[in-house]
Amino acid sequence: MLTPVEDGPAIVVCNTCRLSASAREDAQGRRGGAVLADALSETRDADPHYAGIAIQQMPCLFACNEHCAVHLRAPGKVGYVLGRFTPDAEAARAILDYAVAYAASDHGKVPFAQWPQGVKGHFIVRVPPAGLVVEG
Repeated sequence: MLTPVEDGPAIVVCNTCRLSASAREDAQGRRGGAVLADALSETRDADPHYAGIAIQQMPCLFACNEHCAVHLRAPGKVGYVLGRFTPDAEAARAILDYAVAYAASDHGKVPFAQWPQGVKGHFIVRVPPAGLVVEG
């Protein structure tokens, strides 16, 4: 049921997510999450600035009301689930730009002024790391 992956900064992509609120798949029959995973991998691989961010995939993050969902995580840091993305290179760059700032942060909190425009309004949930909760 569980598969070991690298334990560093990662974007976990729901590869079974819907393409949009109204469509399950694109014209080629690909789910939106799979298209987003490919866009994230291609964007990351094309720019060494993103090299420290792993792109990992799994079926269903259980954020089914929010198409194209991803989970941003790193050891000892608050994690975030984001969704409602258009699965394209522009969204991939915004997610990766945020992931780089997130990876560089002490506890996973990135100052709002550093958020790329493309992630604003896409946050669904904040997840505390194991054994910790966030202070007020």
